[in-house]
Amino acid sequence: VEGKEGVRLDVRRQSGTNTVAIIDLVKEKLDQIRKSLPPGVEIKIIADKSIFINASVTALKEHLLYGSLLASLVVLLFIRNLRSVAIASLAIPTSIVATFTLLKVMNFTLNNMTLLGLTLAVGIVIDDAIVVLENIVRFIEEKFELPKTAAIDATKEITLAVVATTISLVIIFVPIAFMTGYAKRYVNEFGWTMAFSVMVSMLVSFTLTPMLSSFLLKRSNSKPGEEQHSSRGVGFFHGLSTQYGRLLAWSLDHRFVVIVFALAIFATAIPLNSRVGRDWIPADDQSELTLYLNMAVGTSLDANVKILKEIVEKIKQVRGVEFVNPYIGAEITGHSHTYIRLVDISKRNFTQEDVAKDIRKIMAQYPNIRSRVNWPSALGEGESYSGINVRLLGPDLEKVGEYARKVYDQLKTIPGFADVDMDLDINSPELQIQIDRQRASELGVRAADVATAVRLMIAGEDEISTYKESDEQYPVTMQLLPEQQKDPQVLARLMIPSTKVGQVRLDNIAAIQRGLSPGRINRYNRQFQVPVRANLDSDVALDAAAERVRGVIRKVGLPPGYTSRFSGTVKTLDDTNKSLIITFLLACIFMYMVLAAQFESLLHPFAIMMSLPLSIPFALLTLWLTGRTLNLWSSLGVLLLLGIVKKNGILQIDYANKLRDRGMSLREAVLEACQVRLRPILMTTFSIIGGLIPTAIGAGAGAAQRSAIAVTIIGGQSLCLLLTLVVTPVTYSLLSELSELKLASAIRASRQRLGTSRFFSLFLH
Repeated sequence: VEGKEGVRLDVRRQSGTNTVAIIDLVKEKLDQIRKSLPPGVEIKIIADKSIFINASVTALKEHLLYGSLLASLVVLLFIRNLRSVAIASLAIPTSIVATFTLLKVMNFTLNNMTLLGLTLAVGIVIDDAIVVLENIVRFIEEKFELPKTAAIDATKEITLAVVATTISLVIIFVPIAFMTGYAKRYVNEFGWTMAFSVMVSMLVSFTLTPMLSSFLLKRSNSKPGEEQHSSRGVGFFHGLSTQYGRLLAWSLDHRFVVIVFALAIFATAIPLNSRVGRDWIPADDQSELTLYLNMAVGTSLDANVKILKEIVEKIKQVRGVEFVNPYIGAEITGHSHTYIRLVDISKRNFTQEDVAKDIRKIMAQYPNIRSRVNWPSALGEGESYSGINVRLLGPDLEKVGEYARKVYDQLKTIPGFADVDMDLDINSPELQIQIDRQRASELGVRAADVATAVRLMIAGEDEISTYKESDEQYPVTMQLLPEQQKDPQVLARLMIPSTKVGQVRLDNIAAIQRGLSPGRINRYNRQFQVPVRANLDSDVALDAAAERVRGVIRKVGLPPGYTSRFSGTVKTLDDTNKSLIITFLLACIFMYMVLAAQFESLLHPFAIMMSLPLSIPFALLTLWLTGRTLNLWSSLGVLLLLGIVKKNGILQIDYANKLRDRGMSLREAVLEACQVRLRPILMTTFSIIGGLIPTAIGAGAGAAQRSAIAVTIIGGQSLCLLLTLVVTPVTYSLLSELSELKLASAIRASRQRLGTSRFFSLFLH
């Protein structure tokens, strides 16, 4: 440590405990221990995971605050009334604070996942309050009702739409219970937090929002017929509403064109899907790197230390490097790893990947050393969590190693692959003992006794006695000196116990010779395995890299009995994709069931859910344009997007049904409903976007993961807005006419079968 020898102690938390709390307790204990240390001995904290976690939590709190402010400003933009802003904005702290109760009951901590859920919920929890508030304002301005009366009547009118919107959004989190593995571990707390906050927001919109509206809002001084004095009748929104009405009227007259255009948009999801790469979780810049080194076979410990010191001094000169701590373990000679801490991301204009590339240039000067530069991943740390980790399996170790070498050689030539390595050292020097079994049997020596005696003198791990001093008892072990362990003549004089002659020299029953063999033999499922690993550049998608590896393996041509299997990140990605497909299907089924129950119709939910497939191409387009991958977080963003975009259709169709019940024709009801509901649709859309903007553009700790989900929702929600505002009413009108035609056909068939007089008698009794 900083040029001095030291002893390193790794402290790891138990599963289910809080990382930051454990680290704080450890620091307190270290402060107490420091007071009792003798002069010249000090304790230095090398790595501290709480630094990144605390920085990430702080950034999330800032995003939560800024998102709340932007979401609230949307109300002012459309209604231009500070009292309305106050009424709607209160839904945010009320819902967020109430969610803390759930966190307490569920024993959740205020961590990255729960805070991310609260941050994303900011723009959503205000939606219900906005819809109710906007309807109350409309009743006051256009129907000239008293605020108290308007609060009651407007809330009653919008109740079904708000309940349907909220429940159908919350229901998408139910399939998370069916997820497995790492994905569920990440999403579980996030889903609970968002679902509860959204449910609370519905309760707030039916209680707090109407109550405050009845007290704070004022009745318009305009007279009936003076709609130009309403907030909907002036300003930019009046022109926008007029243009939308014309577009909708044209769309209803050209429904076939609209449907074909919508299908064409949905079809673009196919090429976009092939262009957007897949990944597990985007890597965050945690200002930490680990350099793994495997020295040339046979390199002594002293030589390892000398080379490592030389490499460390060069790494210290790399830009952005703040601290370097090399470590050589005693358990495996020739292997070492070096912890590298970088300056905070806020103090540099380059990434940890750039630093890793600089370190790789240094390691290129040492061709006999196998090296890897890793950074913390979502799955864990270590060589096993590289971007690519594929096992080659088979019954013959030599052949498995041969095929692994071919794969290794070809992967090194592929651009974007770095630190390509294979875990097989076949040239490790060793002393081989060949026992003459017949001679050993004649002298009464068992092979197991030979193995025990050799292990005792070489490994030195067996306790042969104990030594007691005062009240302390120490184990006694025995081991040959390092230089003796390598000498066959010394080993030949080793005495082996015999059942016939007492003791026998090892060279009387065995031949001892020098040889080469694998330093370590790996097995998997009772087969020999040779892992081949590689890191990936940030611009290489994980699924594309895995497919390149599969292509290389196919080109190598494994014979029958030999297979390959991915592990680590690629396997986790495959498992996550399977879970997400099931989650998406179940979410759509559950949403349809909820909407069918709410609207008491099997056709209306189809019209509402037409917006779902239209949002997917725009979400993929957003990912492609921003250079992002479809990972766990962006997939979760798509899932949330499916729950959010149908809100527009619910508001439109719910009001259209009410107008038709009042005797209005289908076309007039659709035109009126869509224009009346345009303002709350735009307000809720922009409030969601405003609430997510700080998360989407935010920098700092954890930004890579958070921004993925925010950008997906913002892009999909904003780009598909106009299309869904047209497609949903067009689909609704088509399905309604189809339903009426079927009903009319059924009536005519009944009249023909029963006769006119008998048919009408069915309705008179």
